[in-house]
Amino acid sequence: MSIARRRLSPEASRDAALDAARDLLIEAGPQAVTLKAVATRIGRTHANLLHHFGSASGLQKALAERMATTITATIGAAVLRVRDGDHDPREIVDLTFDAFDREGAGALASWMILSGNDDALDPILDAIHALVDRLGHENALSGMPLADETLQLVLMALGDALLGGAMAKALRLPRERARELAVRSLIAVRDEARPC
Repeated sequence: MSIARRRLSPEASRDAALDAARDLLIEAGPQAVTLKAVATRIGRTHANLLHHFGSASGLQKALAERMATTITATIGAAVLRVRDGDHDPREIVDLTFDAFDREGAGALASWMILSGNDDALDPILDAIHALVDRLGHENALSGMPLADETLQLVLMALGDALLGGAMAKALRLPRERARELAVRSLIAVRDEARPC
């Protein structure tokens, strides 16, 4: 008895592929995000995914774009809550570090750079730039310019995602130390910038 394959709209098929790609990224790393693996995961053909993404690098770029949009929206909302005094700056640090580590953005970005697919980073960089523009350049959490604060936090989160566990272990530090340092940096600069 054969099971009829459910027809999906082009948008639903693309969304299902990106969901599967994200799951593969988190489960097995960026090298697992291939057209064949994603097609198998969603019960579609390789040709179907070629139609939607053109290549594995096209799939990875679409995944990076989707992740960047979702992540920057979440972080942007958290920044506004912290500015309003509703939340601790640690929320922003945790969201940023989680995006690069647990959500796989750090591994995906590194994989794309190492495989020579630098232009696939454009959606990530564009989303971060748009977030900084949307939030404005005033009222950064730390008192330093928002672009500087963003650069520092993103680089710390990326570095932590790639090497943080090994470095913390080698230095006999708690795994969360980089996050603590990032929060401390935001708060220290903000406190220095406050008028007496």
